[in-house]
Amino acid sequence: MGIVYRILMIILIFGVIEVIFLLRFFKAVYSIFPQINKAKFKKYTAWILLFLNLFPLVVVFGTIYYAATGVSIQYPSESVIGNFIVVFPFWIAILIMLQSILLWLPVDVLKYFVIPFAKSKIENIKSFTHKYAIIIVLFCTLYVPFRVIYDYFKVSIRPIEYVKENLPKALEGFKITFIADIQADPYTTAGRLDNFIQKVNSTNPDLVLIGGDMITSTPDYITESAELVGKIKSKYGVYSCVGDHDNWAYRNNAKRSLNEIENALAKQNVKMLDNKKIVLPVGSSIIGITFVTNTYVEHIDQIELDSLTNLSPENDINILLTHQPRQYVIEEAVKKKFDLMLAGHTHGGQISFLFPFFNLSPTLFETKYVRGDFHFGNLMLIVTRGLGMSLAPFRYNSTPEITVIRLTSHRQK
Repeated sequence: MGIVYRILMIILIFGVIEVIFLLRFFKAVYSIFPQINKAKFKKYTAWILLFLNLFPLVVVFGTIYYAATGVSIQYPSESVIGNFIVVFPFWIAILIMLQSILLWLPVDVLKYFVIPFAKSKIENIKSFTHKYAIIIVLFCTLYVPFRVIYDYFKVSIRPIEYVKENLPKALEGFKITFIADIQADPYTTAGRLDNFIQKVNSTNPDLVLIGGDMITSTPDYITESAELVGKIKSKYGVYSCVGDHDNWAYRNNAKRSLNEIENALAKQNVKMLDNKKIVLPVGSSIIGITFVTNTYVEHIDQIELDSLTNLSPENDINILLTHQPRQYVIEEAVKKKFDLMLAGHTHGGQISFLFPFFNLSPTLFETKYVRGDFHFGNLMLIVTRGLGMSLAPFRYNSTPEITVIRLTSHRQK
């Protein structure tokens, strides 16, 4: 019954968002358009809300029905028509509402600080805030769908330089293309993934590293994901660590899930390594790569982590590749003097809301290392935004990313 309560709690949160939005929106509309027929306006709004909330209503019914009978119903998200008519309108509406609320918030808070010092201007201030509220709704209604579409089709290639003094000549200009969270599923289709892989190949990598999550769930996309990843062209090979979703092809059998994904990748000459390390000769130089499994399903224990991260003095560059950028792994990488730590998992926030001077994302509840580069002495932590999606079927203000790391002994001007 735990899953039922969690789903119902999420639906309740969505309901609270809608109520807060509507109360503020109605207040603004009635103030700016006093002549409006309130009864008709509320009636039309109610019908629109009913349509927009078909998806959560079906989810609640389906969850309760499954809990009572053990039989699953077909959800709208399982068909193209259902997605476009039921699923996407709900999620877009929720995003518009929540983004509007967040952009209203600074002005509404400021209003209460200003009013005590400008009592003669109270009506003007209230009028301004109501107009501002409507303008924000109009802006979000246009911006949110545009940004969702943009982040679905666009892939960003982000170049990074890692500078290390006395870098061997054989590694000067060596390019590591880092990707993560491919998550093949009904939304990350073969066409979308193929476009992503083509862009990976356009970077002409010497080495490709993957931060795990080849699929989202179910075994249906294992072969497709592996075959497309197998098209990656890299001089020194393609390697991946284990991600959360790699354990979830079969929800009650993580071992089977991981084995099938590892085997499918191996057929394509892509190695997925679980708590292992390798040495990669590059000319007369050596790159050491440590693969640490750190996911919701499995956390490496401290004893094994300590042993696995012991470095050879013969290595010229040391890289730690893991799925989740957890603090204790970062601390271990710093302690053992790794050069680079690479992670994914966060999707760059996936859904990141516009807010003054800051982008807010639910991912911040899990980690502050949401996207980009972080420096800890000589260690550089790189968290890539990946490609796929979880929970919500799209990205918002988090464009998919391919990270290209160039090794050098001196920073380019």
